[in-house]
Formats: sequence, structure tokens, C-alpha cells
Amino acid sequence: MRFGVRRLDIKTREDAQRELALTRADEAGVARMLDKARFLAIKVEGLKAPAANILKQEMLSVGGDASVARGVINCSAELSSSVIMGTRKQIKNLVKKLKAQPFGLKVLADELTELLRAEEGPFKIEWPGGTLDLSERVAVMGIINVTPDSFSDGNDNFRYEDALASALEMVGEGADILDIGGESTRPGAEAVPLEEELKRVLPLVEYLAPRVKVPISVDTYKAQVAGRAVEAGASIVNDVSGLRLDPEMASTVAKTGANVVVMHMRGVPRDMQSDTHYEDLTGEVYASLAGSVKLALEAGVAHGRIIVDPGIGFGKSVDGNLALLRRLPEFTSLGLPVLVGASRKSFIGKVLGIENPKERLEGSLSAASLSVLLGANIIRAHDVRETRRAVDLAWAVKNAGRG
Repeated sequence: MRFGVRRLDIKTREDAQRELALTRADEAGVARMLDKARFLAIKVEGLKAPAANILKQEMLSVGGDASVARGVINCSAELSSSVIMGTRKQIKNLVKKLKAQPFGLKVLADELTELLRAEEGPFKIEWPGGTLDLSERVAVMGIINVTPDSFSDGNDNFRYEDALASALEMVGEGADILDIGGESTRPGAEAVPLEEELKRVLPLVEYLAPRVKVPISVDTYKAQVAGRAVEAGASIVNDVSGLRLDPEMASTVAKTGANVVVMHMRGVPRDMQSDTHYEDLTGEVYASLAGSVKLALEAGVAHGRIIVDPGIGFGKSVDGNLALLRRLPEFTSLGLPVLVGASRKSFIGKVLGIENPKERLEGSLSAASLSVLLGANIIRAHDVRETRRAVDLAWAVKNAGRG
């Protein structure tokens, strides 16, 4: 006799509830076991040796474990990182214990509590024209580059009439957001003067905002462009610098009440590909995004108006971009909607051997679908109709069996 042993892929509370219910356990038993059915591995940085020792022992005491530096036991290692390993139930029990401990472990308890809440969602984008509920489906952000030199569609929408036609077509194809940019951020791109960027962006925002039933995003790292665009009707500021290039950007976003996308980028577009080496790519990108979120919050931006973007293609190698996509679920720990913009990027061309960006559709759709399965809430894309269909199917797969 065989028992049909198999590993279950339990990622969410709903997954756990369904599998436990299928064993015909009583409802009270299922409720008690939910947090025991989901395993977590959590990275912690910057622990002093005494704190790391306590963390290790307390995690063992609740039935889990925690890795720490070898020299922690005799304090020959001053600092240690740690990977805490256990079920949600064990992590919750750990939190209770850490609250009574010294060496900053009460702060760690608070951070762990925030992390456990982070994946609960749901997320919404509110704007004057309505609410975009990201728990209902993945949002597709259509790209409108009003530039003569963008990497994938340079000059296609540089004329106002062409940009307007593209924008209206994208809405008809299922775009949930329109992202309008007046300055190319391709590798090696030079900055565009403020007045020129305003000249490219504002007329389009002014025309579209009152006429389309989707929010308008402005793709800029300049505070003055962001402020003027929001006055003209935009409701999202998409800052590739994560609020770091213009010291006035965070306060400008806060004053306007706009939503903001904070993206990770090393350096500026002109030189961002000059150094793509990281000791810990995901950890460094995560820390940078957490810093951008802190900047936004300290300036007065509401938590519910912040979106994070790991910055695929911005200061990363081909392998780095692939690794960020694979480890996308880690960014959901920030407790904010995650945006992914991989459309037509050069890493797709290099993996597939396709030089012309406009011929990278299949790779772009693959990246978009994988991103949805791995936790993305918004997909930024050039090819809206095709992306809409691909991510809708990925969303259906992701949520199958949970109804």
C-alpha cells in the first residue's frame, strides 16, 4: 500500500485553508492550524552579538531555528545577520518573546509584526475619478513615451497627435493606467531641460485627464514636472529615482496628494549601467526601496499611496534582472503594491537573442505573466492588448481554487 505522499505548494492563507479543509478537519481545528501550515524564512540584518544569541535561542524555544554568524556565541563577531526559519505560528510566538528582550529586540518584534501583516493587503489606488482595486485583477500601465529617443519606441509618440492616439488606443485595449513620460531613461540617456519636458508632457495630461476613465501617471524625477502634471490632472507620480534625485520631490508628492511609484535605480540613466555588481542584489534593492518609502512617509505621503518598483533594467546585469524577477515575492514584505516594468527590456533581448526591442513581445509577456504569479500588482507595458490578455490568464491561474 502506498500513501500518495506529495509536497503541497501553500503560499497564502486561502491555500492553507483549502488544503486543511480537504482533510475534513473541523472548522475550529482548521482555524487553529492555519498559521502552522505556512513556513517562512525571514532575513534580519545588523544584529549585535547578544541580540543574535537571544534570537537564536528564542527561535529554538518555539520550535523553529535561526542562523547566526559563527562568532556570535563568544561575541568575537560584533554584528550578525540572521535567517529566521519557522511557521507563521512560530514567528508569532517569537514576537511575544522578543517584546520582553533587550538589545533592540523589541523593535525587531515590531518589524516582524509589520511583516506578517504586510502580505494581507488588499491594495487600492485611489484617484479623483475612482478607485483601482488591485485585489480584483492586476493593473496594466500603458507606456506613452513623448520622446524622440526612448529605447523601444523612440519617436513613435513624439508628436502630440501620435501620443494622443496611442493613449486612447491603450485605454480601449484595457489599460488601467496611462504612464506619460517626456524624458527617456534608457541607459546612456542625457537629461532633458525642465521646460522641454513640461512642453512634451502637460498638453497630453491636460487633454486626457478629463476624458479617460483611468488614472494618469507622469514618469518624471523632477518635482516641478510632477507638481505641474498633477495640477493638470495626473494622479500618480512615477519616479525612477525613488525620490532621490530631486530633494523637493517627496514634499511635492505629499502636497499634491498624488500616488507615487518609488523605483530603484543606481546612479542616473546616463551612467546606471556602468556598475551592475552587487554583493546582495535583492537585499540592496530592498533596502533602497525601504529607504525611499521612508522618505515618502516622512514627507507626509500616505502609506496607502505608495507603490514600489524594483527597477528591472535600471543598473542591473542580465542575470541580475532575472534574479530580481525570480525573487519578486520578497518585495511584497514592504506591504505595498509592487510594480514591474520589464517590457521590451534589453535583458529579454539578450536571453532570447533578439536585437530589435519591438520584436521582444513573447519575452515581455512571459516576464509579465511570471511577475503576476510571483506577486506583482501592476505591470508596465508597451503592448497593452497582448499584456492584458496574458496577465488576466496568469491572474486566473494564481487564484484558481480559492473561490
